[in-house]
Amino acid sequence: MPELRSSTRQARLRFRKLDDQQAEPAVKPVPPAPQRAGKCDHIPAARGRKGAPWRRVVPAPRRARKGAEVVDLDANLGSEHLPKAVAIHAVVCESKDPALNKVAQGVGNKGMRMDGESAEKLVGAEDDSTIAPIPERVHVGNSPVYITDRKLGKGGFGQVYVGRRVSGGTARTGPHAYEVALKFEHRSSKGCNFVPPYEWQVYQTLNGCYGVPAVHYKGRQGDYYILVMDILGPSLWDVWNSLGQAMSPHMAACIAVEAISILEKFHSKGFVHGDVKPENFLLGLPGSPEEKKLFLIDLGLASKWRDSSGQHVDYDQRPDIFRGTIRYASAHAHLGRTGSRRDDLESLAYTLIFLIKGRLPWQGYQGDTKSFLVCKKKMATSPDMLCSFCPPPFKQFLESVTNMKFDEEPNYAKLISLFESLIESPASRPIRIDGALKVGQKRGRLPVNHEEDDQPKKKVRLGSPASQWISVYNARRPMKQRYHYNVADNRLQQHIEKGNEDGLYISCVASSANLWALIMDAGTDFGSQVYELSPVFLHKDWIMDQWEKSFYITAIAGALNGSSLVLMSKGTPYTQQSYKLEIAGE
Repeated sequence: MPELRSSTRQARLRFRKLDDQQAEPAVKPVPPAPQRAGKCDHIPAARGRKGAPWRRVVPAPRRARKGAEVVDLDANLGSEHLPKAVAIHAVVCESKDPALNKVAQGVGNKGMRMDGESAEKLVGAEDDSTIAPIPERVHVGNSPVYITDRKLGKGGFGQVYVGRRVSGGTARTGPHAYEVALKFEHRSSKGCNFVPPYEWQVYQTLNGCYGVPAVHYKGRQGDYYILVMDILGPSLWDVWNSLGQAMSPHMAACIAVEAISILEKFHSKGFVHGDVKPENFLLGLPGSPEEKKLFLIDLGLASKWRDSSGQHVDYDQRPDIFRGTIRYASAHAHLGRTGSRRDDLESLAYTLIFLIKGRLPWQGYQGDTKSFLVCKKKMATSPDMLCSFCPPPFKQFLESVTNMKFDEEPNYAKLISLFESLIESPASRPIRIDGALKVGQKRGRLPVNHEEDDQPKKKVRLGSPASQWISVYNARRPMKQRYHYNVADNRLQQHIEKGNEDGLYISCVASSANLWALIMDAGTDFGSQVYELSPVFLHKDWIMDQWEKSFYITAIAGALNGSSLVLMSKGTPYTQQSYKLEIAGE
């Protein structure tokens, strides 16, 4: 790519932390998943209010190295075709709720770090000069006529504008709203490929699903496919920013309860979202009755977890395919495994921990191997470390969802009940939890506010556990395991002694380049264990001495220098043992 010579354009191409980048660099895009030709851009349903002012924050340009490609890799975009950027502008909204009004003002003043101007040179982005202009008036299907107003956002191949009705319309939301969100996607974009966007199919199936914004009209006008949707308020990312990039555990608990409820309804329709993160959860329009209600947006990466016969889809693994956002994606997504319900819940766990702590341990990696390094770090980070300084329910939630099987049906009610101790009274809740209180769903003992939702609810109260509940436990003992690798000879003793103090015994050893690897387990049934690191391979006299004491060989490994590590344990199921040593050449 030639150097960018315009300082103005250079200023619009924001440099951000590449730790939020979601995929390989532009020269090596991730191939699309088989379900669709490409993902529609990451654009919220819309945010704003009539007459609301805008404020943009454009950082000073950074000098580009000579001959270097200057692109804006937007941090948290969930996409199958990466990199791409989205321009979302914060809208300051007047609200009757002081807390939400503060959120809206904070967004307007600070700008959104996630949502910068799109770079025209970005892979997958469309050059506005080469495509048809956005229609000034929109009329699709049986919709009213809308005038295209201010622009709310732009992505790789889609844009969102405010639409104002030419006449009529008195409501703030719904099909008769005087302002709506108009999402435009050019028919030649990768998300469409001259056919209606894949996201349309998902919306058509989910329209009316709890927590999913309503699509009132859709159709094609000229060269554009257009969705007419409700305008929504700030995202959880905006709220987190406005609160000093640290959210209280009580607010995060409300988010957890409502988000789990939304995902339960979403999954009941046969889909997994595939890109759960703070930017994809939006609150209702400030000043409206739904300003405290949570919505899940951006369905371009949604996929089916069950087939037309109602059976769970087959497991598959394609390491060359990544779907989602690197920061919040499940470890299974990094490994290219078929998406299922467990992945949405694992991404939600990372989202909640991020909102509380403000950072995840795997942020900061860069380069071509970023996705691999992030996956490795996720798998190596224990729940104790990840959830440090978080209340216990968040650790319990993380452990539950990361241990789920591919086709396991989540126990949503149990997951919701984990957070009930953190839920405050209805008047103090920053987020409504209507979804957790629907009739026919036992949701622990969460209180109900009948004025918040027209749907009938089952009344439950906080208090002592219900006497009719039954808990079932498995008789199998808990399994604990520890491993050490690249262990030098002089460090073997301290690792083994520390493991023995914790009730762990070595079950397996291996050697590479004269360094040792140890696997220590709590379920070996060994009563005691001895070992010898011998300069010769298999010290016969020592082994025979241990046999006399009822110790038997349970693990053995040899190093390149001819030494050997022999583990002998007491409590094995066998009482006789022999070995044979063959010398090469004999």
